Amino acid sequence: MTTFLTYTVLGLVLGAVYSIAASGLVLTYNTSGIFNFAHGAQAMFGTFLYWHFTQVWNWPTWLGLIAVIGVAGPVMGAALHALIMKGLRGTADVTKIIVTVAVLLGTVYLAQWIWNPDEARTIDMFFGAGAKVTLAGVTVRYHEIVCLVAAVAIAALLRVLFTRSRAGVVMRGSVDDPDLLRLNGHDPERAAMLSWALGSTLAVLAGVLVVPISGGAMDANMLTLLVIDAFAAAMFGRLRSLPRTFAGAMVLGLTVTYVLAYLPSAGTFTGNLRVSLPMIILFVVLVVLPQDRLRGAAVRTRERYRVPSVRSAAVWGAVLIAVVYLYSLLLPDAGVTAFALGMTFAIVALSLTVLTGYAGELNLAPLSFGAIGTIVAFHFGVTGEGLAARLNVQGVLLGVLVAAVVGGLVALPALRLRGLYLALATMAFGVFLSNMVLRDTTEHEWFGQRFTIFPDGSLVIPPLKAGPLDLRDGTAFLMTATVLFALLGIGLAALRNSGYGRRLAAMKDSPAATAMLGQSLVRLKLSVFMISAGIAGLGGVLMSSAHGTVSQETFTITGSLALLMLVVVAGIGYISGALFGGLIAGVGSAVLVSTFNDLALEHESMSSLYTAVGQLVLVGTALVGMGVGRNPSGFVHDVAEAYRSLRAAKPVLYGGGAAGAVLYVLALTDVIGTWTFAIAALCVLMLLPVIGKSVLEEKGRRETPLELLGIDEPYTDELRARLDRELGLPATVRKGGAGVPA
Repeated sequence: MTTFLTYTVLGLVLGAVYSIAASGLVLTYNTSGIFNFAHGAQAMFGTFLYWHFTQVWNWPTWLGLIAVIGVAGPVMGAALHALIMKGLRGTADVTKIIVTVAVLLGTVYLAQWIWNPDEARTIDMFFGAGAKVTLAGVTVRYHEIVCLVAAVAIAALLRVLFTRSRAGVVMRGSVDDPDLLRLNGHDPERAAMLSWALGSTLAVLAGVLVVPISGGAMDANMLTLLVIDAFAAAMFGRLRSLPRTFAGAMVLGLTVTYVLAYLPSAGTFTGNLRVSLPMIILFVVLVVLPQDRLRGAAVRTRERYRVPSVRSAAVWGAVLIAVVYLYSLLLPDAGVTAFALGMTFAIVALSLTVLTGYAGELNLAPLSFGAIGTIVAFHFGVTGEGLAARLNVQGVLLGVLVAAVVGGLVALPALRLRGLYLALATMAFGVFLSNMVLRDTTEHEWFGQRFTIFPDGSLVIPPLKAGPLDLRDGTAFLMTATVLFALLGIGLAALRNSGYGRRLAAMKDSPAATAMLGQSLVRLKLSVFMISAGIAGLGGVLMSSAHGTVSQETFTITGSLALLMLVVVAGIGYISGALFGGLIAGVGSAVLVSTFNDLALEHESMSSLYTAVGQLVLVGTALVGMGVGRNPSGFVHDVAEAYRSLRAAKPVLYGGGAAGAVLYVLALTDVIGTWTFAIAALCVLMLLPVIGKSVLEEKGRRETPLELLGIDEPYTDELRARLDRELGLPATVRKGGAGVPA
């Protein structure tokens, strides 16, 4: 009985912390319509600030709490709304999600920059670990009592705020009907800013309370994910009901502690289940709870994508293969290997293009399906041992097939979910796979066969060998990945232009209208999920082969979120957006960071500067993601539009091509280095639209405007021909003074 009471108290305390964190999520969502995926990162950053104030600067506990809960938390939330969140009105769900994901990643990178992750940090309980009381044989610490009292008080105060106060009504109205709220003399943005300040404060409070309970050293990634566990409690209340959120948090906390208390402790199963349980509950809650009805009207957002023809996709695919091959001639072996890794990430990113860009469905865990393909390929497709080991085509195809089937199985219970709920369901699956499956290093027996999913915590994936094609050669690997990307891109362009692709686009615009026209939403969602998961599985197998050895950290949910963020920044509706997003996620940031770290080692006098610049690269990448609300179509859209205008300034294009050819010859002959060539070529690509625009403007100034033709100058046959051309009329031939159509 004592054991039961002890773990019950621990469960209630943990549930209290979940309740505080989940209440902040419910508060911000109800007043801004944005689900804050960065909630855990805000808690983490505030907790690190509290540690710094109390341990480094030796402030008293009460002063540190006032500084982080009374100042840092509200300022952080208000600044997020003022600078980023209020600009997200009129954007699609994926854009809103990605912006908060970018805040999450940027906050984690910033914390790791300020506080060295290699140093151990701990936070003591309030009043010390020895301050406790004993009730019915159960020891309860004062810190745990504070958690319980704070959770109950916050739940009651928020209930009163939303139902009994004018401020609460204004907060709810700021998302329900901001225009009506303005007509009544209230400022919806000010109300939303207040809610974000309160939500951030609750997140920081939850972080400060949970770290002493969880024990162990503080880690930015782990602390962020620990608070993310509260998502399950927030969804239990469907992001609306605070009482149900409080009840869900208590059930979640009790379930976690009872699993730890009563399940067998031998092996790694119980520990992995305990870590994965919040995400399992989140997935179940999302599937079981009733969903909103389909909306009949199409949702108009600010995202705009151009659909490429199959012919143009084939042409650009050939151009990509040629450019990659020519550039590979300039790279050393290590550079070719890194480039190949980036192309495999681009293949994984294509799974997001078809699923989110074309169909409007969300998947926050693309790398998880890559992990499934990798596991299957390792167990069924590797032949030989040591340096002679090779991956065969059958293993790759089986990995792709199993990944597609698992994608269908995951999508099957989630078919009724849309938007945010679907995103959370895929995130729950990704975290579950990472914590439960990829951590499984024990031996199992199935139908008389013994196997281990992740032996020794890692998998060695050798290069693929198919007949004369051996991908142990770096250039062969790079070109194979590039050709596969091009072929998949052409296939996706053909799919988008087909009847099936148009049905996907219709489902994205208006699911209700699509269903009214007799289309099966279940069949469409299931099929596109399986296609997307299969592509992610193929990219994951190739990515693992490029790495050589992969572990659980290779497929973390953070990596999936970073990949999704970069693809959205580039343009998730474009095949080229997947290319650029995958390259940046796979090699871009890593190469820049490693380069500056190498410079720091070579130049000790400037090591701190180079190290800071390397960290700034990571934070800057997240900052770009935070600004995607201003350009939700992605930078590929802007680049394509700028170059499309250069059709009227072909000499500029020819000049740019000539400059690129000269730079390439100089790099090929070692007159300039590879880095110099890459930077110079990038500058040429960026300057061409600017030069072309200035040329076109000058040309327009030299030409007489259409409305002044025949007024400021004689009305000649040339002017008449220009008018016909501008108006799209057939050309005329002058015969005896009369115009006759040609």
